[in-house]
Amino acid sequence: MSQVRNQRSPRLEFAQLLDPGCGSVLTTSGNVEMDAIVMDGKTLASGAVSAVRNIANPVQLARLVMDKTTHNCLTAHGANQFARDMGFPEVPQESLITEYSRMRWKKNLAHDANPVECQMGKMGTVGAVAVDIEGNVACATSTGGILNKMEGRVGDTPCIGCGGFADNQVGAVSTTGHGEAIMKVTLARLILFHMEQGQSVEAASDLGLAYMKSRVQGLAGVVTVDPQGHWAARFNSSQMAWAAAQKDTLHHGLYTGEHFTQGIDES
Repeated sequence: MSQVRNQRSPRLEFAQLLDPGCGSVLTTSGNVEMDAIVMDGKTLASGAVSAVRNIANPVQLARLVMDKTTHNCLTAHGANQFARDMGFPEVPQESLITEYSRMRWKKNLAHDANPVECQMGKMGTVGAVAVDIEGNVACATSTGGILNKMEGRVGDTPCIGCGGFADNQVGAVSTTGHGEAIMKVTLARLILFHMEQGQSVEAASDLGLAYMKSRVQGLAGVVTVDPQGHWAARFNSSQMAWAAAQKDTLHHGLYTGEHFTQGIDES
């Protein structure tokens, strides 16, 4: 999956260690179609959009769906019309396409190409979970989907319980990986189920990923947090860029077993 500009953490970006960047993978026709979700663990309110075009910040649009409609998800032309009705800015599609994405799109037009092979490489879903001082949790996820996907394809990201889930009684999860596999096991909700059974955030995340790998041979990564502030970044792929800000410490890593820490300069 791939991302366009999205909600960012100033504390993480200040340290120049996590920048979601700009750009998205392309559909078979060379277009950009974005999915996104946001969920509030206090009320279980959620908003999502799928297959939207010309939107640089799909999580912000998903938030408007949550706050300004009685629906959970708007898709394609309906989502774009809602954006216009709300005065939400649209951008030229070319501003969402990088040279790297264009190169990968052309390469994956070959009949023997495997669009999933770089799923967790240079490009990936942008996801976040958070908990505040009162124990309220939330999640947000956005993606451009998989390389050379069919027009109108919707992956796990905008689906509640798949691309993300947040519940103050348990915790919050945001996922990244091959959407079709994640959807088959409702990965985000599966991890929270294990937490409901008493598993830690690390153990629950690993159990969910292991189940998906054994049942549907899926690769994915997750960030998970509970209402007490315990968090985990776990994945069964070769790499996943992650970072976490907790009090005055920045945690980050890329490969399995990596966990670096440093102070966050607040000046």
